[in-house]
Amino acid sequence: MTLSLLIVVPTRNSSQLLPRLLNSLHSQSWPHWRLLFIDGSSAPEHRQWLQQCCATDLRCRWIPQSPDEPGIFGAMNQGFAAASFTDWLLFWGSDDWAATPSVLAKAVAVLEHAISGSGLPDLLVCRGHYVDAGSGVLGRPTAFSGSSAKQLLLPAADYRRALWLGSTPPHQATWIGPGARRHLARYAPGFRLSADLDFFLQLSRDPDLRVQLLDLDLVHMADGGISGQQTSRRLQEVCRAYLRAFGWCWWIPFLARYLRRISSLLSR
Repeated sequence: MTLSLLIVVPTRNSSQLLPRLLNSLHSQSWPHWRLLFIDGSSAPEHRQWLQQCCATDLRCRWIPQSPDEPGIFGAMNQGFAAASFTDWLLFWGSDDWAATPSVLAKAVAVLEHAISGSGLPDLLVCRGHYVDAGSGVLGRPTAFSGSSAKQLLLPAADYRRALWLGSTPPHQATWIGPGARRHLARYAPGFRLSADLDFFLQLSRDPDLRVQLLDLDLVHMADGGISGQQTSRRLQEVCRAYLRAFGWCWWIPFLARYLRRISSLLSR
């Protein structure tokens, strides 16, 4: 059985960043990935780059973003809709790229082993690493609590408990499997910055959810995205996500989340 991976990348006038992402995929030892660009209202030069890229490599294609699906998470919802029933989904930004040429092969090996053993998980959660755009030096890591274990299958109750304690899977390093999408297959409206947090929190309501943690740096991400420039809105959205998931106790995981952030900064 050959696993199917669809990497979805929302774009808008970002063709200067995309060659790094594309080159990191072309170098992968596991070549069976597919890449879907979902483009906002970009300039002709950007779309010409997309067309040339997709004509050169048939694993790549692009579609325009629908006006009915605004914002980056709207584009990602189009990615959910474009996935086949058996696809694993991975959402990257234009400024993300594969950490090493072997990362997809290592992730696929874990999933293939699961097929012959305990069965496929619904989420495969790896690690990401921010990279300083100027120096190229690795910055802060982004990982889910417990991912220091080499390979760990997390029951639904333990996954939800980790979310309660402020941990969150990094969406750029999380493979979303068919099982997860049968329960929840789009991001909620009203979130411009934290729909991924809300998605994982809502998904944790499924008592049968199976989460595989993998000790693997899957993706590098350029530091300093738009979400870091809209602190007030992000805090409001994080509050809303925890309120939707945990009701009046929302402030406990909210505080735990930012205590983790402070502790991570101090440890560096």
